[in-house]
Amino acid sequence: MTAPKTSPLISVVMPVHNALPYLDESIGSILNQTFTDFELVILDDASTDGSTERLRKWARQDERIRLYESPHNLGPSGSSNFVVHQSCASIIARMDADDISHPERLRRQLEVIESHPEVALVGTLYEGIDSSGRRVRPRDRWRLARRTVFPPFPHGSVMFRRQVFEEVGGYREKCAGWEDQDIFLRIRERWKIVVLSDTLYHYRFQVNSVTGGANTLQRTTQVIGMWQRCLAEFNRGGDYTRLLDEVNGNDRHHNALADALYFRGSMRLWAGHRPGILGLMCRQKSFGLGPRTLRTFVWATWAAISPSSLRLFLRSIIRTRDFLASHRVKDQEIYEWRLK
Repeated sequence: MTAPKTSPLISVVMPVHNALPYLDESIGSILNQTFTDFELVILDDASTDGSTERLRKWARQDERIRLYESPHNLGPSGSSNFVVHQSCASIIARMDADDISHPERLRRQLEVIESHPEVALVGTLYEGIDSSGRRVRPRDRWRLARRTVFPPFPHGSVMFRRQVFEEVGGYREKCAGWEDQDIFLRIRERWKIVVLSDTLYHYRFQVNSVTGGANTLQRTTQVIGMWQRCLAEFNRGGDYTRLLDEVNGNDRHHNALADALYFRGSMRLWAGHRPGILGLMCRQKSFGLGPRTLRTFVWATWAAISPSSLRLFLRSIIRTRDFLASHRVKDQEIYEWRLK
């Protein structure tokens, strides 16, 4: 695969691993953007579900697509670095293979990048959709009205400057599972990150996502344990890089295990399924007492009894706080991501 003869203004990059049956919607949402001066760089990361053949078909249909195929699975960090390194433009837009971008997404984000030279990365708010594309989780402007270390935008919604990506060193393999938040924090320490308050991205909740089901509970708990320790160090004003080489025997600390079960259950709940974590929780022997354990137990019990009423309750909470935030966060505006 060779680079285009003329460099486009934007490179949209999309790693793909077993993304059927959502590929058509995802790729179509990029190809149907109102802004058209872009290339779409796709890596098929050793898919086994037929994604490879579908991607080849798309590449034959549109010359803006440059398709690469890896015989070995590079994983989230490796595949993300690969597509950026293979792209040509100075402005990079991320796209995830099971999500959907609004037709105005690229145009609106590029306007921010071009008119604000101090901005290194711009994300957008999102609505959550299930496997059928039905909207299940409302927009949440509340995240823009408060300081938080948690990014108020999904990974797949971001647009950033290539120079910034290269200066921070790209995605880190040692942060697999939270490589997106890691690179966002490293960028935010040196440059400005902003968020468009409009819903220009639809994030798909599904049971086969990285958080929801592909990883074992033990692996997810280890990832969350490392993530929690690193964020704690970051909040103290320290550099957590040294922690990435540590092998900590407390990775199955009850907070990490409770959060792993909660995240897994949340993904399944918003995807329209029963979370199915109450039994898992009851079989664990490493739980201790604490607020997170209690939260997860109450949540899991409610979800086991009536997942539909829990979804309704959570949607009501999100809509209420989104409404309250509307007094400070207006539509069609940009807001800086403010850390604690």
